Amino acid sequence: MQIKFAGAALALAFAAPGLAQTPPPPPPPEARTSAMPYVMAAGMSDQYEIQSSRIAVKKSPNARTRRYAAMLIQHHNKTTAATTRAAMRARLAPPAPMLDPRAAPSLAELNAASPADFDRVYFGQQVPAHQAALDLHSSYAANGDAAPLRATARTAVPVVRKHLTDAQRMMNGMPGHNMSRM
Repeated sequence: MQIKFAGAALALAFAAPGLAQTPPPPPPPEARTSAMPYVMAAGMSDQYEIQSSRIAVKKSPNARTRRYAAMLIQHHNKTTAATTRAAMRARLAPPAPMLDPRAAPSLAELNAASPADFDRVYFGQQVPAHQAALDLHSSYAANGDAAPLRATARTAVPVVRKHLTDAQRMMNGMPGHNMSRM
């Protein structure tokens, strides 16, 4: 899946010449099966989604993009809370969710994007970010070592899948993009 993720990110970078999209980093492999790395990776993923979407709510000239971003903020706050509760049921002491410092370039790119380019940059990041999140939650749901977290991961899978599908659909609707060729 990581090769697929890297390939998708590379394809997106070349899909819009002059508009490189910097996706946030993927979670570490151990997060696919081990409780605390999963909790931390899920929190980092949610924090990226929340923070990038806050930028989109403020900067996007497109009302559909702003609605999508507002939905992500709401949904990812919920998944963060659910993961934290599940971690406590698994007798873990989860740290407060934080943004992966390696995601800072992604947020900087969004902040620097012009209004004309913002949506392409935003969705160019959202698609690979949601692909990585879907892989994380799907993998942990199938192979995770803590039952309460497996259940939460299973609940997150359809939510993240819907976010990914919506992001792909919105990106496909943008001039110059056709992700179905990828």
